[in-house]
Amino acid sequence: MSEILNCFSIESPEPTLQQIARTTGLPPSTCQRLVQNMVREGFLDRDGDRYRIGLRLVQWAAPGTLGLDVVRLVRPIVQELRDETGETACLYMRDGAYRTVVAVAETRHVVMRPFLVGQVMPIHAGAPGKVFLAFDPGAREALHGTELTRYTPSTPQSWAQLDEQAELARTQGYFAAFGERNSDVGSISAPVFRYDGQLAAVLGLGFPIQRVSPDDVERLGPIVAAAAKRASAALGYRSAGGDEAKVHDEARKVAARRPGPKPRGQGREAQPAPADSPV
Repeated sequence: MSEILNCFSIESPEPTLQQIARTTGLPPSTCQRLVQNMVREGFLDRDGDRYRIGLRLVQWAAPGTLGLDVVRLVRPIVQELRDETGETACLYMRDGAYRTVVAVAETRHVVMRPFLVGQVMPIHAGAPGKVFLAFDPGAREALHGTELTRYTPSTPQSWAQLDEQAELARTQGYFAAFGERNSDVGSISAPVFRYDGQLAAVLGLGFPIQRVSPDDVERLGPIVAAAAKRASAALGYRSAGGDEAKVHDEARKVAARRPGPKPRGQGREAQPAPADSPV
């Protein structure tokens, strides 16, 4: 099998059966039998008299490189979102009950709050976290057992409120939050899916609320959602309703269990994010 796969390269992505047999040195009948088996298993695809690497093999390889490629593939779209809206655009990934900035394109406005690559923030406060809770079943499970630290009067204090916010994020495809982590900062975020329909990251805007208010959400929300769709496409996601629907259904099942926060001492408490974290 490895000898046959070695016949495929950038220079020769679609060899014929004769070329494969000649390159491998296998008897034609043996080569034909092995290639037919690989086509049947999805390792190869046939197009006329030529063959190419099959979807199943691509799907196996993708998870190994996706984590390394997400930032590289999505960074141009982060910059496009900043240019289109004029506000700071960020890409987040989840680590347990926290979200981390992995890419950022800063606003060119003088008035701004700094967002830095590597900043860590809790997922229960701010728009990006609500998108994780809406589309990543593991997010709510990770948050269970932590304390819902209140940073401002707008920070959600109950699981019921978080569930309502997550459902709204699922329904409209994006979420907006104002003053949940810092009283003078807002955010709007949307989901970025990978090739198999699973949530890969969250793309969003961060801004001072003196410049962007709730009245701007109707205009900016769809722009953020559209950018997130372009980012998903860059990761190989093609919306067909199936895989994504399964993810949404699983997220709803997790939310339906409604495991309330444990008393102090039971499970890891959410530590406050650094004081200079924007949202």
